[in-house]
Amino acid sequence: MRKLTSKFSRKKLISAFGLVLLVVAAHIGPVSAQTVTQGYNSDKTLQRATIVSLAENDSLKVEPATLDNVDRLHGVVVDRGDATFLLTAEEEQVLVSTNGRFEALVSNENGSIEPGDFITISRVAGIGMRASENEPTLIGKATSGFNGEEGVLSTTDITVGGETQKVAIGRIKIDIGVSGNPLYKPTKANVPGFLEKLAENIAQKPVSPSRIYLAMFVFFASGVVAGVLLYSGIRSSVISVGRNPLSKKSITKSLMQIILTAVIILLLGIFGVYLLLRI
Repeated sequence: MRKLTSKFSRKKLISAFGLVLLVVAAHIGPVSAQTVTQGYNSDKTLQRATIVSLAENDSLKVEPATLDNVDRLHGVVVDRGDATFLLTAEEEQVLVSTNGRFEALVSNENGSIEPGDFITISRVAGIGMRASENEPTLIGKATSGFNGEEGVLSTTDITVGGETQKVAIGRIKIDIGVSGNPLYKPTKANVPGFLEKLAENIAQKPVSPSRIYLAMFVFFASGVVAGVLLYSGIRSSVISVGRNPLSKKSITKSLMQIILTAVIILLLGIFGVYLLLRI
């Protein structure tokens, strides 16, 4: 035993023991292998069940997952006591599992969550929500439910389309595994990004490309009609005043009526756009 201790340092013994455990876990079966977690650095204190992404340009650091870093979605923070096997975990590091069944923080932003629903990242950093066909990336699948009424840990406000919405936050167990969303339908590829964002801000929900283009047509049509009406009204009024200066008062009155009509047409067009996007 003394010869063995003198030959290997304590650190090498730990590494060798860890390697043996990893090999054993691989042979025992998928359940043991799935509970392997790894330590990561973080600039923020991350609580258990927080969904995290890898930091940009640093694969050894994690940060709360957001819509901006969803392309680097990585796993869920777990407690040391929940992990069967720790891989390269120092005391000050946070433990992240990329596979296995662990609790994750979720909200009811996209409605109640039922067992079997896919989970993606929400507008709240580090918090998941039920995925729909509009989110391309998943963090896993729910194995328990959350309706926003039972098991609520806290609430927070989010801004959707300029309006404030209160969402409830809780913890549910999910089968962790970053993957593409099989429900995802990239139907907005032909819509310019700024138009898509503007339409969603107005509608406060995802909008199909057909509705966006129809709304554009209605807006431009009403603008063209109002513009033509204004141009012809102003032009005819100027000509009429030039021919008959004494009728300036009545011509001005008619011009004001034309301007009012043009404004009403434009407002009706804008209202039509609003209805098209909201309904």
